Amino acid sequence: MADIIWIRIQTDMFDNRKIKIIQDMPKGDSMIVIWLKLLCLAGQTNDMGAIYLTPDIPYTEKTLATVIHRPIGLLRSALDTFQKLGMITISDGYIYINSWERYQNVEGMEKIRAQTRERVARYRENQKLKEQSLDGESCNVTETLPVTLRNATEKIREDKDKDKDKDKDKRYIFNPPNETEVQAYIIEKGYHFSAEDFVAFYTSNGWRVGKNPMKDWKAACRTWESTWKRNPPSGKTIPWTEVARDVEDLLGEEKL
Repeated sequence: MADIIWIRIQTDMFDNRKIKIIQDMPKGDSMIVIWLKLLCLAGQTNDMGAIYLTPDIPYTEKTLATVIHRPIGLLRSALDTFQKLGMITISDGYIYINSWERYQNVEGMEKIRAQTRERVARYRENQKLKEQSLDGESCNVTETLPVTLRNATEKIREDKDKDKDKDKDKRYIFNPPNETEVQAYIIEKGYHFSAEDFVAFYTSNGWRVGKNPMKDWKAACRTWESTWKRNPPSGKTIPWTEVARDVEDLLGEEKL
């Protein structure tokens, strides 16, 4: 996580039709506060709009409600509204701010992340040098190697580790499904979510779950269906796809 202490907020955000729709809802102002807090969390994570507790641990509704200091019922309603309006995507518990790169300085944030990595690396190297100078004559041969030679040795070790990681990646060959395959699986299982949305989302993020490459797209389908069941569209007779289409008709092609 990089030292991000700011995010960009457009001055005309309250003129956006999605924000106006939310403001007219019951507790709409509270939902706007939740939206702003989600943007701040995405900025703190600094991972292309992803929101999580750690890269391996997504937020639960309970932990997220605690972090943003809002009732869990209100949070659940806000997240459901944001999803229907296309403002966020939730997959396997991870929350993603849609179109993050369109209104945030992603290049600048990545530069800060790189600078932080370099600063940490320099600090660790200085700590090693201090420890060696304190050891004095008790240092062994490895500890007294010149810095350049020691760095070269570490570089070789890092290259070997990378080669091992590449070998591991070769063992997992994942073939992304097309929309037809996903739709067939949805029909087979009686699921409700949109195959088009599923394929579009994972295609845009490189078929990854959190930060890890996807291994089983059918397992991801089960998670999407579980999310749909927890937050189904209002009205039992209206399919989710029709709700999404109604929202698009209302908002046109405008993206927040």
